[in-house]
Amino acid sequence: MKKSFVNYLLLFPMFMLNACGQNNKKETKTSKTTVMENVISKPENPYYSNTDTKKLNVSDAEWKKVLTPDLYAVARHADTERAFTGTMWNSETKGTYYCAACGLKLFKSNQKFTSSCGWPSFFEQENKESVVFKVDNSFEMQRTEALCGRCNSHLGHLFDDGPEPTRKRYCMNAISLDFVPDGVVSSENKGNTETITIGGGCYWCVEAVYEQLDGVQKVVSGFSGGTVANPSYEEVCTGRTGAAEVVQITYDKTKTNLDEIFHVFFTVHDPTTLNRQGADVGTQYRSVIFYKNEEQKKAAESIISELNSKNVYPSKIVTSVEPFKAFYKAEDYHQNYYQNNQNQQYCQMVIQPKLEKFEKLFKDRLKKKHQ
Repeated sequence: MKKSFVNYLLLFPMFMLNACGQNNKKETKTSKTTVMENVISKPENPYYSNTDTKKLNVSDAEWKKVLTPDLYAVARHADTERAFTGTMWNSETKGTYYCAACGLKLFKSNQKFTSSCGWPSFFEQENKESVVFKVDNSFEMQRTEALCGRCNSHLGHLFDDGPEPTRKRYCMNAISLDFVPDGVVSSENKGNTETITIGGGCYWCVEAVYEQLDGVQKVVSGFSGGTVANPSYEEVCTGRTGAAEVVQITYDKTKTNLDEIFHVFFTVHDPTTLNRQGADVGTQYRSVIFYKNEEQKKAAESIISELNSKNVYPSKIVTSVEPFKAFYKAEDYHQNYYQNNQNQQYCQMVIQPKLEKFEKLFKDRLKKKHQ
């Protein structure tokens, strides 16, 4: 399959994803359903677990290898992030907050309140061992430092100016917290089903293509790779959330596989333009593969290496391969966009030509209803 795929790309022009239709305003406000992995996956961090409560004894040098620079600065060197960072400080989404360094459960949303300080604030911790404390005399102040009860990472500080019934205010750095909304979809793959999350510019176009591929059971448009929990489409469009427009693909491994999923991916978008697809510019339109395990990571790196070595594209591939952390489903009006809006100009002029080319290249792999 790999050899024939490379030949296809040499014979056919690449599919360029143009504007994502940001001028298309939604007509009605619909409630947004949150979808996220029930157990957060951080393959790059072997110490991360949402279920293990055994205390960790990890060296600072080792933490530096597995944490992002910003999280490392806060968690291991008690740095403080800027107030009002992201939306976590005033988010009312129901769910659970975990230590971003080790995964320990720290707080529930019903223990949270919106504070004017600009940092996520809680009046109570999950249990007596989830957060521990020590005296902090830095900056010529007397404060109580709050640390993760499992990995001893810096979370923030504890103050006595909170609401009833505790009158406590756990003032936390948002970057120190991972958030899992209630009502999430389980991450466990059952039987022969697996999911992969990828971004190739406008998710309307990518979604429309994968919905035709035999073996794909479900395609959901949404956001991954950002610092803001449960962002809206409008927030992602600003380019300040760090999130990318992605599709989460659920497929039957007996009918298709990662190799084919990635072959389609590198056919339906331009993987050589950094943070850009056609007229869409910004990190939200970056070419990205979010891997959930080593198999997905190796498969992604392998095909990128092959395409680069054979000079299939005029420039080197800039697709980033990043560890999967969370997926947030986009608003309802973004789902099945092409199927629900085929008469719109964008669908006819941008998406339809891509589908026709896809059908030509993968005519033997289309679902029966398209044959």
